[in-house]
Amino acid sequence: MMLEGKKILLGVCGSIASYKSATLTRLLVKAGANVKVIMTKDASHFVSPLTFSTLSKSPVLSSYFKEDTGEWNSHVELGLWADLMLIAPASANTIAKFAHGICDNLLTATYLSAKCPIYFAPAMDLDMWQHPSTKQNVAILGNYGNIQINPGYGELASGLTGEGRMAEPEDIIRFLETSLSTSLPLSGKRALVTAGPTYEAIDPVRFIGNHSSGKMGFAIAEELAKQGADVTLISGPSALELKGKRIRRINVISSDEMAEAVEKHFPESNIAVMSAAVADYKPKYVSTEKIKKDSSEFGMELVKTTDILARAGQMKQAGQILIGFALETQNEEANAIKKLEKKNLDFIVLNSLNDEGAGFKGDTNKITIIDRYLNTERFPLKTKEDVAIDICKKITGLI
Repeated sequence: MMLEGKKILLGVCGSIASYKSATLTRLLVKAGANVKVIMTKDASHFVSPLTFSTLSKSPVLSSYFKEDTGEWNSHVELGLWADLMLIAPASANTIAKFAHGICDNLLTATYLSAKCPIYFAPAMDLDMWQHPSTKQNVAILGNYGNIQINPGYGELASGLTGEGRMAEPEDIIRFLETSLSTSLPLSGKRALVTAGPTYEAIDPVRFIGNHSSGKMGFAIAEELAKQGADVTLISGPSALELKGKRIRRINVISSDEMAEAVEKHFPESNIAVMSAAVADYKPKYVSTEKIKKDSSEFGMELVKTTDILARAGQMKQAGQILIGFALETQNEEANAIKKLEKKNLDFIVLNSLNDEGAGFKGDTNKITIIDRYLNTERFPLKTKEDVAIDICKKITGLI
């Protein structure tokens, strides 16, 4: 979901519609958002701050100072903290203050400090909504770049029927998700990511494998999804769980299974990041029974596995972006460049086992990105989540 992990400031104004904001808070939290609620003084007459603090799992903010400690609730820090600010309900009074820069409470001060996208859901009676001053103030907010969530039509608190009802909480959630998804750099793009090891069977209980955990590939899949891509993750054996609910996961075991899955899904992908540590060789013959330990020596004939990255490079069409990985121990950059050119990649991500903190299983990595024009960018040791951000920035640059 697009709201997962988002830091959201929810402003609640004095309005009978503020009861809907309690449901809205619950839905935002359910969607995975981190919510902080700012209430105006009048809003607390309609719904108790305790309701919002319980639903948001965070103290409600309503004044410049915390009453119990006297500490300052910094509107500047709040404005910088948020990924988006949502005012629901937005009363005619608060809309007018926003439009004309009146800063007489914590909500209006935070609004003026916010650097994030701002959404507002008006709620007022029919005559107030239709008044020329309200229309002018709403237009001003639109010119500021604020995004209006249109009010609904129906029975109002006065008994009149018409426009002015705050949009329903479920509709607001859908509006936000649609707005966020279409504004992301990879919106509408389909991405394929491979991750983890492959296990090549020797007999029913033994296999040839490697130490890959899949952490790097999983982090890349998560970041691509955050940037709006529709992600398919093909994962070898891994105990990792995905956080993003919008990622489709396909579990495989062997290199043959991974090759088959890539062959199926690569043609429909705009972006493919091949980060899996695929076995280079597999047993030529697989025993149907467990091999007994009858002698002090044991021989096995191996054959090459399908070169999945090379096959993708052959299948690649104009407009597709293909990224490979190179884990090296010697002549790192020369070997990476050879792989980059041979396999028709747009760029290659190089990491070396000689770098402390890089490689399999750990939570950090140190990479160098080399593109098809041999431009080289070296990065310091970072968490794999931050490395994924660097890789995805490079991808969005190519897009």
